[in-house]
Amino acid sequence: MATPVETGHAGAREGYWHGMTDVVDSDELLRRLQRARACAQQEERVWRDRREDLGAADPDPARDAVVRALAYETVVRVLDEILTPGKHDEPG
Repeated sequence: MATPVETGHAGAREGYWHGMTDVVDSDELLRRLQRARACAQQEERVWRDRREDLGAADPDPARDAVVRALAYETVVRVLDEILTPGKHDEPG
């Protein structure tokens, strides 16, 4: 069983649910989405760096790092689409 990796991300262990029960205005919602995007970008970089550090010498953890990096990349793309619709649209 894999041990959790500490990334330094404040919400990584406890999640965000405790702070998301308040009624918020659109500006606060936008700030929270932007903060979530920044955190996802940071985590994506951490896992990509970890993958590069592990390389072929340690294939199972490296594969896990690839999957996690791709997951965070997907989160960033979804949040980008929410925050800036059409940013990733292909021309034509």
